[in-house]
Amino acid sequence: MTTYRIDLAYDGTDFHGYAKQPNVRTVQGDFETALFRMTGEVETVVAGRTDRGVHATAQVLSFVSAQNYDTGMILRSLNRQLGPEISVSAVAVVDDSFNARFSAIGRAYTYLVLNRDIPDPFLARTSLHYRTPLDLALMNKGVACLVGLHDFAAFCRKAPNRSTERRLDLVEWTDRGDGLLALDVAGSSFCHQMVRSLAQVSIEVGRGKIPHDAVQEILESKDRRQGKGAARAHGLTLVSVKYP
Repeated sequence: MTTYRIDLAYDGTDFHGYAKQPNVRTVQGDFETALFRMTGEVETVVAGRTDRGVHATAQVLSFVSAQNYDTGMILRSLNRQLGPEISVSAVAVVDDSFNARFSAIGRAYTYLVLNRDIPDPFLARTSLHYRTPLDLALMNKGVACLVGLHDFAAFCRKAPNRSTERRLDLVEWTDRGDGLLALDVAGSSFCHQMVRSLAQVSIEVGRGKIPHDAVQEILESKDRRQGKGAARAHGLTLVSVKYP
């Protein structure tokens, strides 16, 4: 048996998320249709399932097959079939112990906000256009308490029998210039809608609707009703998956 790793990126705008669903278009559905034309039925594993409208610049997928394939041929064929919405940057044979999901030790996301009056058509699909001025310093004060190990129940859509405790190594807003603000969040794993919820509560702080120290209170409440909801999906991108 041979294990293959595939690195890919996609614009999630026109997909109903990564995971296959009946009667709707998904990244996994399109990808596996293209892959199976070469490999036949194989089981694929992905580093992180993204929601409807969420993008990825550094998604990772793996599968195991009894067959040996020309990795260059697979790469070229996938790009011919899937581009430009999905692109494959690498196909490689890896150690048999590799699993795209369970071997990952870290993931990083970026949420983009275009904070200016004039929209940008070239950022419209990948950033939230928000005209009200946001105070970046206050936003960073607000999210500083989120670094470390916490129960993020107030910022997650809880799944049955799943813990909402997570460790975050980085939560920081930066100014990329010309009105583009970026929230970078890194940790070992994330629960559903977590990063989008952190973006939304940051926006509430930045526009002066809640004080920056309210983020700590919301976190400690473990109450999703206090979490201010989730920012729109199209501003979020999976930007990195880390392996040992």
